[in-house]
Amino acid sequence: MDRVILIKYGELTTKKGNRNFFINTLYNNIKDKLDGFNVKIVKDRSRMYIEFLDSELDKIKKVIDNIFGIHMYHIAYIVDTNIEEIKNKLLDIMKSKSFKTFKIETKRSDKTFAYNSMEVNPILGGHLLKNIDNISVDVHNPDILVKVEIRNKHSYIYTNSYKGSGGYPIGTQAKGMLMLSGGIDSPVAGYLAMKRGIKLDAVYFEAIPHTSLDARNKVIELTKKLVKYTNEINLHIVNFTKIQEEIYKTADDTYCITIMRRMMYKIMEKLAKKNKALVIINGESIGQVASQTLTSMSVINSVTNMPVIRPVACLDKLEIIDIAKKIDTYETSILPYEDCCTIFVPKHPVINPKLSECLKMEEKVDYDKMIDKAVEDIYTIKIKDEKDIKFKNLL
Repeated sequence: MDRVILIKYGELTTKKGNRNFFINTLYNNIKDKLDGFNVKIVKDRSRMYIEFLDSELDKIKKVIDNIFGIHMYHIAYIVDTNIEEIKNKLLDIMKSKSFKTFKIETKRSDKTFAYNSMEVNPILGGHLLKNIDNISVDVHNPDILVKVEIRNKHSYIYTNSYKGSGGYPIGTQAKGMLMLSGGIDSPVAGYLAMKRGIKLDAVYFEAIPHTSLDARNKVIELTKKLVKYTNEINLHIVNFTKIQEEIYKTADDTYCITIMRRMMYKIMEKLAKKNKALVIINGESIGQVASQTLTSMSVINSVTNMPVIRPVACLDKLEIIDIAKKIDTYETSILPYEDCCTIFVPKHPVINPKLSECLKMEEKVDYDKMIDKAVEDIYTIKIKDEKDIKFKNLL
């Protein structure tokens, strides 16, 4: 073994007293996602190192790219912390590369090492200039930037950098319940919430026969797209048919969407408490549709005291689409299967609803009883990875 994957934490290093908690959570997440690979993972307060088989490197990189909490990683050569060992290994590495100019940057974490960083650079650079023809140093725009990290027992040499997903490791925050429709926005909201360390459960409202099994399968596919960023997601499926039909029978046409969203929020609060989640998460974007004006949000939100996080609230549609394409949910989201929020849409939904009007219309029906029944009848799909789907009633 002469190479390791060297992982840099980035934002995690700012956590001071909680730093070990964040690093340990990241370690466990990486260990879980690399289960099945022949790897050994070692961590300390500043770096994490993954020993790997060369034949598995490309697959491992694809997994690591989607793990939150990693700022950057490198494929680094490992040598004993000895100046001659470092010089010889660096020369072997550089002889295999095609370049005209180079620059060396050294970081000496081992303060007992005989040379400081500024002394190591010319020693290593001079060794290359002496042994490789027709090369020169360029400190401004080199063909190859060589980085050397000198640590207590081993030192690391690398010429590559791979950007990680950043954010916080999932599990460093409590659980949130994602309102996952079949649209473009809610999967992006889920992705952004996970990037801040929130572990997700997802909730899908269906109204069969008004919505189809194809619409349900579309949401399952979206959940499978999201689960590659975490270890598992429980997708709770709510039978919303009777509630939605009752709304359209008894409420003013212009208020149907507003009342429908209020009932969804009531269900979400019950589910959150049942599943020990602390927040509701959704894909609402300010002003995008009638139910997402600030007035509408206020009236809808008034049914719950639970915090509601809207990660895409201040993004425009094109920005949301860009993220959806990046995380590979866009093509699934645009499949033409309607969900609860797109069926029976009135021609002129109210954009500035009044809470007093909502309450008058809701008094006509015992929605609390219907909500309790909907929660009781929920069934759950546990999605562990993109290939594994297990059905389990968790409630």
